[in-house]
Amino acid sequence: MTETPGIRYYDLRQVNGQSTHIDVDKGVIESAGTTFFNKAVIRVLGPRGWGVLQIDNYMPAYGKKFEELLASAQKLARATDDTVSLGDAPRMMRPIPPVREDCRDVGIEEKAALLLAIEKAADQPLVTSRRANYLERIENVRFMDSSGSEYSYEICRSGFSVMAVASRNGTVQMGYEPDHTIHGFNLRHREETGRKAAETAVALLDARAATGGKMHAVLDPELAGVFAHEAVGHASEGDLIEEGNSVLRGRTGEKIGNDILTIVDDPSLYEFGFEPVDAEGIAAGRTEIIRAGKVNAFLHNRQTLAAVGNGVAGHARAMPGEPPLVRMSNTFIETGDATDDEIFSECKNGIYLAGSRGGQVDPGRGVFQFNAEYGYLIEKGERTSMVRDVSLSGEILSTLHGIFLCGKKRVMHPGYCGKGGQSVPVSDGAPLVLLRDAVVGGSGVD
Repeated sequence: MTETPGIRYYDLRQVNGQSTHIDVDKGVIESAGTTFFNKAVIRVLGPRGWGVLQIDNYMPAYGKKFEELLASAQKLARATDDTVSLGDAPRMMRPIPPVREDCRDVGIEEKAALLLAIEKAADQPLVTSRRANYLERIENVRFMDSSGSEYSYEICRSGFSVMAVASRNGTVQMGYEPDHTIHGFNLRHREETGRKAAETAVALLDARAATGGKMHAVLDPELAGVFAHEAVGHASEGDLIEEGNSVLRGRTGEKIGNDILTIVDDPSLYEFGFEPVDAEGIAAGRTEIIRAGKVNAFLHNRQTLAAVGNGVAGHARAMPGEPPLVRMSNTFIETGDATDDEIFSECKNGIYLAGSRGGQVDPGRGVFQFNAEYGYLIEKGERTSMVRDVSLSGEILSTLHGIFLCGKKRVMHPGYCGKGGQSVPVSDGAPLVLLRDAVVGGSGVD
């Protein structure tokens, strides 16, 4: 490897590949196409901090040409006032799972026809608007650094979403169903996804607005997973800990939840957030953020590991052509030993919250607010009438103490997470969860 005076460390991450998209609106293909990309990032750690060189259409450089690129990045490093140290971490690349069907073996015309069928399945009575989109991304990744580590791999992520909007007498409601995967082409025989989006939208027309207040709540795996990701996962990211912008800072070993509660981030799982190796060439593996109710470990890249400690590196992720940031991957609440019937029975009277329509979290202040897609009242341990316009809010730490029961089956949901101008694939999930004294928001009145 090249050795240059004044450079403590360098790495190169090149990503090239192709991205295919198809957009459908009410039976019409609005756009479809494939784009190609080839981006690289060279990072140089000088006597103090980083110099970062971002290159489009990168052609592999060797010898003197590569030394010139390092020198350019080194000049940028001299301008920084940061003092950076790097923690040591194991290096290993995990195998890529095999795909059931290679997306490249299916032509764009067939993909469009299959997506049209899914979108057409949402054409139900009272549905006034329908949309569907497909996104496929194939990335070839090459990494090398000054320690002699070198990795290369190819991965394909693909998926679709369908949305249906229903209206009646001025009331408008929406159903939305996404599905993304790393296991290959997933558009075949998926018309039920379009029907489900439509059925949700139509059912919500008859649902009454939820009445807010403090009550017991059963969270479905999607909303409980969003809580784990947004309220706990972000607060555990090492850069936010280092900046003092996390309610978890300084709480290592502190009990902030019940004994049944364990929250994990694991990029080695074969879910949508899977990474065979992180963006710094570090082995990716399981980190228990909260273990048995206690703050256990934080998510790190090499820099935040050295600055903060308490955890392992392997959580650096990046979009093609961008420098790596500390990011989540597959974040979830571990399963417990309660049956679904036991959870609803223990809830007695309260609300069941399902799905997610986004929200907001402030990890520094430790507060959150999430909107559920819909809910059901729970009366005498049974689900009864459907409600809409319902949300969950509160303080992160007190809410964690309220998680009282966890079900036996975990379900993961794929999506994308934004941070620092970058969006990366993730998944989050949980079993069915009973949350005592939840702060539920709603626009209805008793």
